[in-house]
Amino acid sequence: MSREAPISTAWPGLPYPLGATWDGEGVNFAVFSEHAEGVELAIFDASGRRERQRIVLRERTEHVWHAYLPEARPGLAYGYYVRGPYKPEEGQRFNPHKLLIDPYARDFVGRLLWNDALYGYTVGHRKDDLSLDRRDSAAFVPKCRVLEPAFTWGDDRRPVIPWTDMVIYELHVRGFTMRHPQVPEALRGTYAALASAPIIGHFKRLGVTSLELMPVHAAITDRHLADKGLQNYWGYNTLGFFAPEMRYCASQQVEEFKTMVKTLHRAGLEVLLDVVYNHTCEGNQWGPTLSLRGLDNASYYMLGEDRRGYADFTGCGNTVNLESPRVLQMVMDSLRYWVEEMHVDGFRFDLASTLARELFEVNRLSSFFDIIHQDPVLSQVKLIAEPWDVGPGGYQVGNFPVLWTEWNVRSYWKGDGGLIGEFARRLTGSSDVYGRSGKKPHASINFITAHDGFTLHDLVSYERKHNEANGEDNRDGHDDNRSWNCGAEGPSDDPAIVALRERQKRNLLATLLLSLGVPMLLAGDEIGRTQGGNNNAYCQDNETSWVDWTLTPERAALLAFVQRLLQLRRAHPSLRRRDFFDGRPLFGGRLKDVLWIRPDGQEMTPEEWEHEHARCLGIYLAGAAIDDVGRHGRPIDDDDFLVLFNAAAEDLPFTVPALLGEDWEPVIDTFEAMGEPTARRVRAGEALTLRARSLVVLTRPMAIG
Repeated sequence: MSREAPISTAWPGLPYPLGATWDGEGVNFAVFSEHAEGVELAIFDASGRRERQRIVLRERTEHVWHAYLPEARPGLAYGYYVRGPYKPEEGQRFNPHKLLIDPYARDFVGRLLWNDALYGYTVGHRKDDLSLDRRDSAAFVPKCRVLEPAFTWGDDRRPVIPWTDMVIYELHVRGFTMRHPQVPEALRGTYAALASAPIIGHFKRLGVTSLELMPVHAAITDRHLADKGLQNYWGYNTLGFFAPEMRYCASQQVEEFKTMVKTLHRAGLEVLLDVVYNHTCEGNQWGPTLSLRGLDNASYYMLGEDRRGYADFTGCGNTVNLESPRVLQMVMDSLRYWVEEMHVDGFRFDLASTLARELFEVNRLSSFFDIIHQDPVLSQVKLIAEPWDVGPGGYQVGNFPVLWTEWNVRSYWKGDGGLIGEFARRLTGSSDVYGRSGKKPHASINFITAHDGFTLHDLVSYERKHNEANGEDNRDGHDDNRSWNCGAEGPSDDPAIVALRERQKRNLLATLLLSLGVPMLLAGDEIGRTQGGNNNAYCQDNETSWVDWTLTPERAALLAFVQRLLQLRRAHPSLRRRDFFDGRPLFGGRLKDVLWIRPDGQEMTPEEWEHEHARCLGIYLAGAAIDDVGRHGRPIDDDDFLVLFNAAAEDLPFTVPALLGEDWEPVIDTFEAMGEPTARRVRAGEALTLRARSLVVLTRPMAIG
C-alpha cells in the first residue's frame, strides 16, 4: 500500500518490544504509561508536516499500550497523544493536546521549532504551570519515524583494546571536522566526515585508540539559547535515547552512523559514547511537554516533596527516575541497542552519581549497577563514570563498582607549593582512591583538559574565563580553572611567554601520558586549539569550538611531540602497567619496583612529601616489575625508566642515584620544542641539569639491582 494511504487495520499487537518495531510484515507500537487514561497514535505524512489519521490504542498490558498495524512500513512518521489527569500539584501533567515523542524512537523527521504551544500550561497565565494549554503542538515537534534496522555489518568486530593500551580521544562529531581542509565541504561536521580517510589518518598517526564522542543522542537547543541565536552545541539536552542526532548526518539516514562505526572499527579504533541518562531536555515544571512529561510525569521523573516540582540532582531542571522499573528498563534497553544494533564499544556516563540515586541518596549498589553487572551484553563493554553530580553526597570518586572506570583530574605544573604528594599519587594511578576496592590502575581515566573547561592552550594562556559570547555576562562556567597565563592574559607576541606556554603544554601532556591509568586527550589539544578563553563553550557552534587545523610551526612541533610521547608509551609496558606499585624490593635486591628520588639522588623520606618548597622530584620505574605476560603467557620485562620533574622557575641540578648503575639515555626533554633531548648520556652518580619548568625522561635496558 502507499505510505500516504490511511491505515485501515489495527490489530491488538504485543506489549514487547517497546517502541515501533518493523518485523518485515507490519509495525508493532508499544509505549509505557502507568497513569494514562487513553493513548492515541497519530500518523503523519512522510515529511511529518501533515497529520493523516489517529488510531486509538485499545490494548493495555501491564501499563503498556500497544497495537499492531499490518499495513505500516518503515519510514512512517508518528507520535502520541496521551489523555490523563492534569494535576501538577499531584505530579501528573497529562495534556491530550500535546504531541509526544516515543521514548524508544530510533529515528526522527523534522526539527523542533520553539513556540508557546509546546508547553502543557499557558505561558504567562496567572495560574502559571497549573493552567492547561489547549493548543495542538504537532506543528512544532519533530516526528518519530519507523526505522528499517537492516544493515550489512559483514565481519565487523569490536577492537576490544585492553584498558592498559587505551588512549582515549574526546571529540565533538561536528566541531572536529568543520574546518578540516581535506574533508569535502558537504561532509564536514558529520558522521561520514569522522570516518573519512584524512580524519582516520590523523587518529592513526597520532596514536589514539578509542574515540569518545560527545553526546550523539538526539537533542534540542534550549529556548533561551535559540532566542539569542545560539545552539546547544555540546548536546547534553537529550530528546531521545535511541536515535542518533541528525544534525551530524550528511545523508539524513541512521545507516551513516553505522557505517562510521564499521569504518572506524576496520581502522582498529573503538567508539565510545558520552551518554546523558540523568536528565532530559524537558527541564523543570516550566519546561516544554515533549515526551516523558506528557506520557507519565510521575513515573519517568523524580519529583520533589511538593510533587509539583522536580528533584534536580543534575542542575538541568529534572532527574530521570531510575527507581521506576520501566524507566530503568528504558535506559538499559537504550544501552543494549547502541551496543547490539549500532556496535559501539562502551559509554561514558554523564553525572553518573545521579544514576545511582535511590530515595535521593547515592547508592553504589543500586539497581542500575546490579543490572549492568549481570547483563551479558553491557558487562562486556567499556564503562566510564563521571563520578559526581550536583546533589548532596554526589561526589563519589573511587566509589563506583569494579567494572567501572572513573574520570580523575590533577594539577601540578602551575608551580604552587604543597602539591607534590598529591601529584605523586595521581602519577602512579591513584592507588589511594582505587586500590582499596580491588581495582587496577586503569580505573583512573586521567585527563588534564576535557570539553568542560579550558583547552590546553587556554589553560596556559588565561587566568580568567572569557565567556562573554555566551550571553550570560560571563557569569557561567567555572571560576576555579587552576590555570596560569605565563605572564600575559590571552594572545601574546612576547617570545619568552610563547616559549614558556609551549613548554607548559609539553609538561602537562608528558605528565598525562606517562601516568598510570588510561589517558584521555581533548581533541585539538595536540595542535594547540584555543577557545579564546571561553571555558564553557556549550553554546558556541562556530569557530570558537571548531578545531582549527592550521599548522603553525608551534602547532606542528606540539603535534610531533604528542606523537613521540604516544609512540614511547605504546612501546613500553612499564609506562602502562596493569598493577599498582607496592614499593617492595625486587628479587631480594636493593632496587624497588618504584623509587621516589630527591634532586640530590637520595630516596624521598615520608616527611618530605608535604614540603611547600618541594617542586622537583624523580621517579624510577623498574622494567622487571611490570607483572605482565605476553600472548603465550610468557613474562614480559621492559626497560627501566627515570622521569625527572622540575616545576620550579629556575634550573636545578638532579643527580642520578648511584644505586641505579649504568648509563641512562635521555629520550624526552620537554624543554625542547619537539621533545627531542640534546643532553648526552648520564652515568649513575652524575648530575643532570633540569631546566626551569621542564621534564626529562631517561631509559636504560632492564636491570636488577
